[in-house]
Amino acid sequence: MDLGLTGKVAVVTAASKGLGRGCAFALAREGARVTICARSEVDLAAAAADIRDATGAEVFAVPADVTSATDIHAVVAATAERFGGVDILVNNSGGPRIGRFGELTDEDWRQALEVVTLNFVRFVREVVPYMRAGRWGRIVGIQSSSVKQPVAGIDLSNGLRPGIAGLVKALMPDLAADGITINLVLPGRFRTARLSPGLREGAPADPEMRERLQSLAAGIPVGRLGEPAELGDLVAFLASERAAYITGAAYQIDGGVIASNL
Repeated sequence: MDLGLTGKVAVVTAASKGLGRGCAFALAREGARVTICARSEVDLAAAAADIRDATGAEVFAVPADVTSATDIHAVVAATAERFGGVDILVNNSGGPRIGRFGELTDEDWRQALEVVTLNFVRFVREVVPYMRAGRWGRIVGIQSSSVKQPVAGIDLSNGLRPGIAGLVKALMPDLAADGITINLVLPGRFRTARLSPGLREGAPADPEMRERLQSLAAGIPVGRLGEPAELGDLVAFLASERAAYITGAAYQIDGGVIASNL
C-alpha cells in the first residue's frame, strides 16, 4: 500500500530511542524526510545514522529538551528552514514520575505538566501554521493507555493524559477545516529500555532479561510485549494520505490490556 508519504516532512520528538525511534523509522521507510530530536546528542546521532543507513531517507537530528519552549521552537524552525515546512508531527515524550497521589509534590506535578501537557501544546502550536499554509497536515500524539484506563501507581499520568484527549477533540474541528488531522495513539507495554533498563533495543535478551520481559508481559492477552516497529506502523498510517478521514480519534495499541469498551 502506498501511504503517500514520499517527500513529506515529519518531526518526531524524543526519537533517539524506543517508541519515537520506531516511529521515525516507519516514516523514513515510507519516503518521508524526518527530523528527530532528543536531549542526548550521542544517542540522537546514532539513531539518525541507523535510520539513514536502513532507509536511505533524509534524517535531520536536532538536540532538544522537549520540556523547553525555546528548544521546541528551535526544532520546528530548523526543520522548516531545512525542508521548507512541516507536514507531520509525531509528538512523543518520556513519562512522568511513577508514584501514588499521596507521594507526589507540587514540583512533581509541575514537571509532569511540562512533559505531558505543555510539550504537546507547544509542538502543536509551532507546527500548525506550516500545515495551514499547505492546507495539509497530520498530528499524532503518543500518549498512554491511561487515557482510557488508569494505570496503577502512575497517578501523574492518570491525572494529566486524559486531558490531552479532551484537547484533541476541542482542536479537531478547526484543524479539519484546513486539511489537518489530529489523533492519539495509546501504547500499552512495549519492549523498550524505558520499560526494562539495561535492555538493548533490537538485540536478543540474555536469560535474566528474558525472564524479566516475560514477567512484564504477564496479563497481556496476546502474551508478549509490543515492538516499537508495530507502533511505528500504526503512526505511519495515521500520518498518511490513506488516513484522511480519521481525526479526533484515540487508538489503543496494547495487546488487549485495556478493558474499556471505548
